[in-house]
Order: sequence, then structure tokens, then C-alpha cells
Amino acid sequence: MAPVPPGIRLLVSFDRDQWYRALTFGLTFLLYTSFHLSRKPISIVKSELHKNCSSVSELATNPSSSSQQTSLQSLHTDMDCSWKPFDKSNYKQLLGAMDYSFLCAYAVGMYLSGIIGERLPIRLYLTVGMLTSGLFTCLFGLGYIYNIHNLGFYIFVQVANGLVQTTGWPSVVTCIGNWFGKGRRGLIMGLWNSHTSVGNILGSLIAGYWVSSNWGLSFIVPGLIIAAMGVICFLFLIEHPNDLKSMYAQNASPGKSVPTKSRNGVNGHTEVYLQYKNNKPQVYYYYEDSVENSKSYDTELLLPRDSVRVPMQPVVVVKNESEPSAISFMGALRIPGVIEFSLCLLFAKLVSYTFLFWLPLYITKAAHLDAKKAGDLSTLFDVGGIVGGILAGVVSDKLGKRATTCAVMLLLAAPTLYGFSMISEFGLGPAIGMLLVCGGLVNGPYALITTAVSADLGTHKSLKGNARALSTVTAIIDGTGSVGAALGPLLAGVLSAGGWNQVFYMLMTADFFALLLLLRLVTKELASTKSRPISAVELKEH
Repeated sequence: MAPVPPGIRLLVSFDRDQWYRALTFGLTFLLYTSFHLSRKPISIVKSELHKNCSSVSELATNPSSSSQQTSLQSLHTDMDCSWKPFDKSNYKQLLGAMDYSFLCAYAVGMYLSGIIGERLPIRLYLTVGMLTSGLFTCLFGLGYIYNIHNLGFYIFVQVANGLVQTTGWPSVVTCIGNWFGKGRRGLIMGLWNSHTSVGNILGSLIAGYWVSSNWGLSFIVPGLIIAAMGVICFLFLIEHPNDLKSMYAQNASPGKSVPTKSRNGVNGHTEVYLQYKNNKPQVYYYYEDSVENSKSYDTELLLPRDSVRVPMQPVVVVKNESEPSAISFMGALRIPGVIEFSLCLLFAKLVSYTFLFWLPLYITKAAHLDAKKAGDLSTLFDVGGIVGGILAGVVSDKLGKRATTCAVMLLLAAPTLYGFSMISEFGLGPAIGMLLVCGGLVNGPYALITTAVSADLGTHKSLKGNARALSTVTAIIDGTGSVGAALGPLLAGVLSAGGWNQVFYMLMTADFFALLLLLRLVTKELASTKSRPISAVELKEH
């Protein structure tokens, strides 16, 4: 008999729950990757629109011959250089308003999304959100194909897209929090949260591929991708491990004779013993539902085929007949640490989203690169963000101090931002290194707060085991952060008119306020004499 291949040995070494955890990890990773992939095109396209319009304006000002006028008309037709309404001198303010309309709607919708998500099936809620987000992302691209120049149309699409995209974050964080415990949450969620940067990278590359030829496709293709992922979500997403137990219980055939010995147990439930069938020891979990008067079985192989029989203690299977109610908005705010981390995220996300929406344009102006090269170079910021998020998770797991980890990275980010503001004075090599370091230090705290910290707070000990607070807590933290995400690009659009240095002074100020808001939690962590391996946000009531 041929030996079993090592790959198959590896596959069978994992149990069923581990495979489902891997499925949930990978699926939610891809789902939220598609969300960020669909948000990135606007930052790539805006620099191309401005460059073309500037070129035409210069030619229109000094036409030297009739042939050049003919060339001007051709350029206008072929390159959509005078794309209204973004061809005016206040184009930065208009584009900033576009960003603001999306992010403001996202911030407002996020507060409602978590509360709604706690009360609806997450799989269906997330599926509807992804399908509608795909629709609105495609609509923005159709504005190019159908030659739409109405500012109101683009603002409407951005607002609608911002609202429906709020279905994503509370849903995926709740799923991943349900499947993974606290033991190595920082590392696991640090790895998992790299979907943000992966989505930004893929969005930049996809949008950059068509930006110079047909920027409409820069939106349509990502829109189709997120819609397709919505269908996959509907088919495969498992919200909670308990959903599987219910499925296996329902699939068991209650009509078959099951050789079990049982007696009445506690609270009317049945105690079940280890029985043998075909020389295979099995345990049968058999219970009677007092509400629906239905009977269910679940079996689990405990020992190999050739094992001897062993006595087994009775097992009591208790079915919870009443689920805890979802937590209120004010109840979530009273969880220790929620307010501090929410306000800290407001300023941290302000910095991160300013880079998300304005970095390609800044590189275009400061480093004098075209739109595609600037978009490709901007992906290095997200590569650094992947490393920063993972590093923040590992360090916070090791030290048991989430707030301190965030504070140290915020402290180091300030001088890095100042150095990055002088990118035009560096060569390409130092600029690449600065992008990587800046991405890691800026996105590290942002990633840690939105994932591991949110999950820690959503399962805080003050909740007394109520798992239905995770989505609401996540929505409050990310919703507050999204207020900063809305303000950052808007302020960047206004301040950049007076020079990019003003934008970076604004970013450094925001970084300082984020650090300041964590000082109380940092002081508590450092003053604590008991090392905690898991959560540094399990603070005393204040």
C-alpha cells in the first residue's frame, strides 16, 4: 500500500472547526478587500483629470496657429480634458467636496449600521450592502461613458455609496470576532486587517490601468468585483460557530434508532452516554427543545476505530432558549475605553484617509510623475501599512498593552510626516523608504484600534458574556473615526491651495491630538503591576 502524501496528511490534521475558521478568515478578508478596492479609484482619477485640464488650458491661452487650434479640439475630444465641473480653478475644493460627501455619509451611516447589524442576519445585511455598493461604484464610472457633467449626480452617487458601504466593517469584524478568541487576537487581526492595504493596492493598480484611456472603467471594474463578492458572501459566509451546530442538528435524522442510554437530567434535558456502533465509539448529544417540542441529534467521533471501550461521564446538553438582547448605543458608550479609543481613531483616521485620497495627487505634484506612476508608487504606503498593522498586533499581544503600542507608533509618526513633506527634495530611493515607514506608523494604530481593540471592547467583561455588543461597539469606534476620515480630505483640499506644507502641519497636529487622547489609558497600563496577556482595554469602570 502506497504511503499517504504529506500534503493530504496536513489537510486531515485539521479538524472541522479549524477549516471553518480558515474559511471565515479568508472570506471576510476578501470581502473587505473588495470594499477598499472600490474606494480607491477616485484618488487615482482626480490627478488625471486635473492634468489634462491644465494642459488644455495652457494651449487654449496661447494658440499659435490654426493647426494648433485643430489639435486643441482633437485633444479636447480624445482626452476629455475639459471635463466639467472639475476643470475649474477651484478643482481641489470640488474634489475635496466629493471626498467629503462620501466620508460624511459613511460616518453618519456607520452609527446606524452597527445597531441595525445587531438585529439582522449579518450574511444578508452584508450581501445587500455589497451589491448596492457595486451598483453605485459602477454608476460613477458610467458618468464618463454617458458624458455626464452634473456635479449633483456625482455627489449623489458618493453619498449613496458612502451609506451602503457602512454595512461592511461592523459585519466582518463581528464575524471574525465570533470565530476567533482573545488569545492571539492582535496577531490574527493584524494579519487579517491587511485587507485594507491589499484593497488599496489592488484598487490603485486596477484604476491606474485604465485611468489614462478610459477612467470610467477605473470605477466599473471595481464595482463589478465588489458585487461579485457580494454573491460569494451570500453563498458561503457563516456568521457564528453556533450556526453550524444548528445545521448539523437539523440535518441529523431523528427517525433513526439511536443506541443511547439516557435518563432525565437537569431542567428537563437529557443526559447522554458514550455508545458504540459498528465498533466506532460515538457520543450522541440528544436534547428536547421545550419550545418547539422537537428532537435533534449530533454525533462526534471520539476515538480511533481500534480503540478499546472506555467509560464516559454523562453529558448534559443545555439549549439556551433566550438570547441576550442587543446593547443600546448609550450602553456601548459606557464600556470603559470606548470613548477614548473612538476619539483617538478620529484623528488617526483623519491622517490615514488624507493619504488614501490625496497621496497620488501629492506625488504627482511633488515628484513630478504622471498619474499612473504616482498611483503605482502610492501603493508602497499601503505595503508599509500591512507591516505596521501586523507589527502593532504582535507587540500589543506580547505586552498586553494596546493603548501604549498605539501611542508609541503615533509618537514616531510625527517626525516621519515632517520628513515626508520634503519628498520633492529626495531622490526616488529615499522617497520609497519614507513611504514604507510612514505607511507603517500611520496605519499601525488605525489598524489596531479598528480590529483587536474593537473586538476586545465588544467582548468586555462588563458585558457579562453578551456577545451582541460587538457590532455596535465596532460601529461606534469606526463611525467616530470616519468623522475624521471625512474632515481630513476636505481640509487637505482647502489647505493645499496655500501649499502642501500646510496639509502636513495639519496631519502632524492630528497625530498629536490622537496621542494626547490615549495618555490616560497609557498611564493606567504602565501603572498596572499585573501583566495581562490579552486585553489592555479591560479597564476599571470610570
